[in-house]
Amino acid sequence: MKHQDSKSGLRSGGFTFKQFFVAHDRCAMKVGTDGIVLGAWAPLRSVGRILDIGCGSGVIALMLAQRSGGAVPVDAVELDAVASQQAMDNVSTSPWSDTINIYHADITRFIPATTAPYSLIVSNPPYFSPGVSCRTEQRAQARYTTTLTHSDLLNCAHRLLADDGLFCVVLPHQVVEEFLNNARDGGWHLRQRTDVAEYASRAAHRVLLALSHQPGAVIETSLVIRDDHQCYSVAFRTLTQDFYLFM
Repeated sequence: MKHQDSKSGLRSGGFTFKQFFVAHDRCAMKVGTDGIVLGAWAPLRSVGRILDIGCGSGVIALMLAQRSGGAVPVDAVELDAVASQQAMDNVSTSPWSDTINIYHADITRFIPATTAPYSLIVSNPPYFSPGVSCRTEQRAQARYTTTLTHSDLLNCAHRLLADDGLFCVVLPHQVVEEFLNNARDGGWHLRQRTDVAEYASRAAHRVLLALSHQPGAVIETSLVIRDDHQCYSVAFRTLTQDFYLFM
């Protein structure tokens, strides 16, 4: 979901946050609320290494670097060459150029080169089954699960995550149950779930999930982005105030 509020930093060719700028004019998928909410929500407890799978413009990697104060190494993998180069450019002009590493790679081929597990893995993955043709191959790759199915994503994350780590994703509400069924079949355990609605009067349209190798208590919450007056809710402002301008 693309964010349209100019007061929050959206401008032609990119998005201005409080501490960094993200250019996205060369990326198929632009900076949007899905990625921003995931980057602000993903738990950072006891995090030693972070991985962003399918980083696009690098916005989530940059948010996590900011949240960790630049003290935690962040690796970000992107299959598309043009998007990965734009992510590198965004990182190079940020305060965390020494902390974030962008890799142009297929995640399945990235795994053998990994020397240590990650304590947090995040992904804003493709989620549509192949359907209506996109105007570019780059956009189709970013939107559709053709090149990275959810089962493949879960398998890759399973191999890369530390025993006590968390794997966090954001997904449309309509695909979550199938995703969770695939996760359970692969040995994952749900630990946190937040259902996200645009307005309190509407049903949730996105879901944030945190999965673990280890079973445990499940924390379930909800988040409303805007109130009935179309203003940001207190909960959303609290979640994103370190990033959005004018919050």
